[in-house]
Amino acid sequence: MATKSAEETLRKGTTMGRKLWITTSSVVLLWAGAVQAQQVDDPETRVGTDQADVLGDVVVTAERRTSNLQTTAVAATVLSGDDLTNKAVTSLDQLQFAAPSTTIQNFGQGNFFNVRGIGKSEATTAVGVGVITYRDGVAAFPAYFQTEPYYDIGSLELLRGPQGTFAGANATGGAVFITARNPDFSGINGYVFGQVGNYSDIKLQGAINLPLTQTLAARLAFNHETRDSFYTITGPYRGRPGVVDSNSVRASLLWQPTDALKVLWKTDYNNIDLGGYPADPALATNDPFKITSNGPNEAHDEFVRSSVNVSYVFDSGMTLKSITGYQAGRSRFATDLDGTAALNNTFADQLDEEVWSQEFNLISPDQQRLKWLLGLYYQYDMARFPAKTFPTAEYRIGFPENVLDIYLWGDTPKETAAIFGQVSYDISDRVQVQLGARYAHSVSTNDDVYTTYPQFGIVLFQDDEVKDDKVTGKVTLNWKVDDSNFVYGFVATGHKGGGLNAPNLYRPALTFGSEDLVDYELGWKSTLLGGRLRSQVGAYYTVYQDFQVNIGDPQFPQVSRIQNIQGDTTLMGVEASLQGRFGPLSFDVAGSLSSSEMGDFFGADPRLGRTGVCNPSTGPASANCVNISGNTKSYAPEATFNAGIEYAFPLGANMTLTPRVDYAHIGESWTTIFNNAALGDRLGARDIVNASIRLNTGPWTWAAYALNATDETYIAAINSGLRYAGPPRQYGLNLTRTF
Repeated sequence: MATKSAEETLRKGTTMGRKLWITTSSVVLLWAGAVQAQQVDDPETRVGTDQADVLGDVVVTAERRTSNLQTTAVAATVLSGDDLTNKAVTSLDQLQFAAPSTTIQNFGQGNFFNVRGIGKSEATTAVGVGVITYRDGVAAFPAYFQTEPYYDIGSLELLRGPQGTFAGANATGGAVFITARNPDFSGINGYVFGQVGNYSDIKLQGAINLPLTQTLAARLAFNHETRDSFYTITGPYRGRPGVVDSNSVRASLLWQPTDALKVLWKTDYNNIDLGGYPADPALATNDPFKITSNGPNEAHDEFVRSSVNVSYVFDSGMTLKSITGYQAGRSRFATDLDGTAALNNTFADQLDEEVWSQEFNLISPDQQRLKWLLGLYYQYDMARFPAKTFPTAEYRIGFPENVLDIYLWGDTPKETAAIFGQVSYDISDRVQVQLGARYAHSVSTNDDVYTTYPQFGIVLFQDDEVKDDKVTGKVTLNWKVDDSNFVYGFVATGHKGGGLNAPNLYRPALTFGSEDLVDYELGWKSTLLGGRLRSQVGAYYTVYQDFQVNIGDPQFPQVSRIQNIQGDTTLMGVEASLQGRFGPLSFDVAGSLSSSEMGDFFGADPRLGRTGVCNPSTGPASANCVNISGNTKSYAPEATFNAGIEYAFPLGANMTLTPRVDYAHIGESWTTIFNNAALGDRLGARDIVNASIRLNTGPWTWAAYALNATDETYIAAINSGLRYAGPPRQYGLNLTRTF
């Protein structure tokens, strides 16, 4: 490995330090003005204050016990179901416009979900995710089956930074915890919702809560949407590209025979047909909604998830929890690989996946100086690419189709077992120390995997496994300065396991190593103006080791394989958010500024033809053997910002008229480690405005809405040389009836 000179190391450290100093200084200057208006949030100051005039408490549950966000050492965005509706966050894609440091590149069957530039950036099942999503306490399918809509949601918690204690190996960048609304015993209640919009959009949604007995309650919910395509396509293409037919249902049962025992069962079924994801070449200059294609189009997910959450509180106050999950799904995807009608390069596949999981938590009572939690976790994940008849399969790449085809099939199971825990000790009434750790053992297998080239009669076979053992965790110091200010600092670690490359014509399958990172954070949370204003600000510095990338093989550059970048990648930044409520006026603001630099590493860009070797340590450097040192980490924009504001005008007779505007900015970023704009690596900035106006008359709410109200044309994702356009302006009317 090439050794950095002392001057080079000092230069990089000085450059990144200067960026962070400028960033931090800006936040501090803004913060000083807010602090001047601060008053101690003593309960006495709230006497005579209308509770509708202040912000309610926000709680987080991701650390397996309920705690107040303002006194929890975590950088998080927490949104209620109403928040999601008001901000028009109805799926994963829109979440990036409501949370800082978050980007989501959706290109069809999978997505690149990154927080602070850490997550997933390779479209292969061999590379794990870095931001894991939990649905009702169950870790959802990793990276796939992410098209499930957000409906009848109780809360969404997006935690930034490694969550190595509670979420484990797939949470190096963060974790999302989504909880659907639970049944309760408050009575028969619910809502129905209808919407019509442009592109022939029709959406129907609803839920009903049913207390069946004094100890048994049920909740049923559904979501249905159909919509025409945004695209005009000349072919001859196949399929229904961009046409939406989405159907989801959820059934929940709550059994609570005593105050101590609670059993919650939920089952979701989703049948989501998005028709396909039309795309054209990354460097194209035409209207991205007017494209040519002569390939197949398909994007159809069908999956079910069932969970059983059991909680029992002992007489001592200790709680035992069990969370059991089962998921099964089938995802079919097809696309035109070259994105034009000029060639006949195609891709199509079917993925069948089944996941079993079990978690146990033993949690101490909250009302004691020493608090602790102990957990056990097990997951079995079987991803299967089915065969047709030898030598063909559902997974097919055509270069061009029927002339040079590559088929792949086989099983890729993964098994994970972990033990984790956290201890919190109150040194005093205001100072607390926390220690969390997780030990995980996992096995990834390519079980009877075949790759065939039928036109040449070539069959490649793989039957191999990779094992991984790792301890991750977090050490935290919390300081409650007073009733209004909370300060924390911690060091956390994250880990993502290695895996197996598929064999190719030039060499047998090779393994690639795991990723590790260390994250240092400081944070300050305040409650101002008697509960009318809340703020959170934090800074982080992350050292990322052995980043996994899919680039040209050092010896055989004509093929790609997953490798580890040898030099350290460093990321740093600041994040700040503010929420306020002053009677009928409500607003929220959040933003981030960040900087990242890749370490010393010579990478072979497989998009550029060349001969010879490209040694990761020594090169030699050339136009297509690039030292990426100093390049920006992929999917790590330097700036993100989002803000929303609404005002409820009283009209009398229990009527209110509430206009709302939300604005989001995501800065430009790079889509590969090579940062090569000439090859289409630059993903441009986007500025999205959503607007709505709601008329509420008791149980009825009428609303007019406009998404991407300025009709900004932007590219939402770039993958494999193709660009995917973000949604154009959508507008319409909806009506909600609560009961």
